[in-house]
Amino acid sequence: MSLKDRFIDPRSPDQRPRKAAYVLPTLFTAGNILLGYISILRCFEGAMLAASGAAGAAQHFTQAAQAIIAAVVLDGLDGRIARMTNTTSAFGREMDSLADVISFGLAPAVLAFAWGVQFIDPIMGEKMRGQMFNAGYLIAFLFLLCGACRLARFNVQVNPIPKNPGRPDRKYFVGLPIPAGAAMVCAVVWACDSEPLRWWPLSVAWLALLALLGFLMVSTWRYYSFKGISFSKAYSPLIIILVAFFIWCVVNYAQLLLLALSTAYVASGILIRIGGIVRRRLRHAPPAPEIKIA
Repeated sequence: MSLKDRFIDPRSPDQRPRKAAYVLPTLFTAGNILLGYISILRCFEGAMLAASGAAGAAQHFTQAAQAIIAAVVLDGLDGRIARMTNTTSAFGREMDSLADVISFGLAPAVLAFAWGVQFIDPIMGEKMRGQMFNAGYLIAFLFLLCGACRLARFNVQVNPIPKNPGRPDRKYFVGLPIPAGAAMVCAVVWACDSEPLRWWPLSVAWLALLALLGFLMVSTWRYYSFKGISFSKAYSPLIIILVAFFIWCVVNYAQLLLLALSTAYVASGILIRIGGIVRRRLRHAPPAPEIKIA
């Protein structure tokens, strides 16, 4: 008996799932919201410790980043569980979007400013430091706004067509998914051991990365979707070895692995876009004139 069949209400004439089955994906979404809330609280605690000069600020920023990463995992599970149990609903989709705004929009924006801008060295001058703060406020807000717009577009569009459409047998996201943008923010913070940035050129580079992530989220560039992967069909035994190796890497090299995976996924959409532009130009390029030899 499949998982969908296990959750079917036998008293329902149209084979609808049991009412209690709808609670399961909602619990994962609630956990997503909780982790975003915890991340914001950890950012506040880390910022207060760093401002007072006390030790332990990096630990709080690490916990804030890890909470968002855990929320990314729960976000992937709630949708998959809803599809596996046939309990997808309009309420679930809307709640999932609201949870994503908190956990992958607001929480990363707070973390990005508190970690990357708030504690830059005052030696650069108060006026310049104030301008950096204003730029940080704006770009962190734009990251949040672009993420919210990305979610709103995802909710209202039906079968959106990305720029440079790929193979019809594969599923793609239109624009960078907001969990991937949040994961990139957390990956950089965690890879730097969560020590707040002090040198202002690094803060400028950090804000440039935030602006790029915001642009990618509202773009129509193609990003691969992993929703087509099914765990119910048989796979080669080699997959078990690869999964075991992946788990080993997570246990021993979680920081570098997360940074590598996030960077590769964010860069994939850029490379696909560049590849599409190059192919179109080569396809429409005029043929080279023939040289006739007298």
